[in-house]
Amino acid sequence: LYINLTNRCSNACSFCVRNDKESYFGNALWLEHEPSAAEVIEAIPDRAYPEVVFCGFGEPTYKMSEMAAVADYAHAKGLGTRLNTNGQGNLINKREIVPELKGKIDKINISLNASRAEAYQAVCRSIYGESAFSALISFAKCCRDKSMDVVLSVVDCIGAEAVAACRALAEENGLRLRVRAMIENS
Repeated sequence: LYINLTNRCSNACSFCVRNDKESYFGNALWLEHEPSAAEVIEAIPDRAYPEVVFCGFGEPTYKMSEMAAVADYAHAKGLGTRLNTNGQGNLINKREIVPELKGKIDKINISLNASRAEAYQAVCRSIYGESAFSALISFAKCCRDKSMDVVLSVVDCIGAEAVAACRALAEENGLRLRVRAMIENS
């Protein structure tokens, strides 16, 4: 079950589906308002899902308290939880958020998309500039150090050479890398 908590994002990635799409595979993802945790929980269908995934057109770490409450609800129902993030949650919240995620989020997928700060900024266009890249790497390593299940991911549109450089960066930091296909049409 994919849950979108916000439209806000600290990145404006050049390849993001939100740049030119109102929906994703027929699902409208632009929110009319940011839902409360209670609204999200009330909207969760009463059927079996293997996990709840915090993702969408916005960066879920803008909504830490809501995400934590929904994650607690999901765990109470026996569901796993995953966070798809740009890894800038510490910058967004102006504090270390990894301790708040531990025990709430089972898996963390961090969008890497470049192996160097300059290339990251060129592709992801973060409001934090090139410092977003080092914050992302630090966040990933902190999650790893807290024994959390963390995976870095890249979209294949960055090219084979860039993917190889990202793979090397992941390996040197003791992290896994997942290569995702570019979504052309939805």
